[in-house]
Amino acid sequence: MSHTVLLAEDDRAIRNALERALTLEGYQVMAVADGVEALAQAHRNRPDVLLLDVMMPGIDGLQVCRVLRAEGDRTPVLMLTALVETADRIAGLDAGADDYVVKPFDVEEVFARLRALLRRTSPVGAGGAPAAEAPRPLSERFLEAAGIRMDPQARRAWRGARELELTRTEFELLELLVRNAGIVLDHSTIYDRIWGYDFGPGSKNLAVYVGYLRRKLDEPDAPQLIHTVRGVGYVLRED
Repeated sequence: MSHTVLLAEDDRAIRNALERALTLEGYQVMAVADGVEALAQAHRNRPDVLLLDVMMPGIDGLQVCRVLRAEGDRTPVLMLTALVETADRIAGLDAGADDYVVKPFDVEEVFARLRALLRRTSPVGAGGAPAAEAPRPLSERFLEAAGIRMDPQARRAWRGARELELTRTEFELLELLVRNAGIVLDHSTIYDRIWGYDFGPGSKNLAVYVGYLRRKLDEPDAPQLIHTVRGVGYVLRED
């Protein structure tokens, strides 16, 4: 089944090139030039995934993402950005984005990240409603490790009594760590399980998400839960 991409990019050359490439790849593309058009189009025809340029005049990509998330729209968002500093990437995650691609980019990387986001999108049933899932006993629904409790079915997580506000990617990363508590997961395994694609040793994508997740998990006078095993990967444990 063909997926619909809402592409918002104010640079005409980049927008046209991406629209052609995505169409040839089999996507149905709705291409717009700014954030105002992006919001209007998203409200009229909800896409399967959004591809948003960060720096657009008027309403930029971050603002578009914030508005949609505030409305309860959980459609996956892939940001296009020329900003390479960690703080800039964190701003995108703060706004509710699921992933990002740094300009100049290889279109194959855009395709890979879109495929990964779409694989993680919940399946839908007839009429676009979420596919029905048989309820499970509470004892089977919850995951618990190192003081973290998660309900994957409801996509909710807590540290102690405090509920955590997590993006889609943050939740899936934490779930992977909780399910493998005490086990060191290498970078390649995490990339494959979360993004479906290993972006190579030079990528800082995973480090950005781990850092952001740590800030949401950590508490004063409480042990750190996500530990770095230098040169290998990460492990969840309560020291």
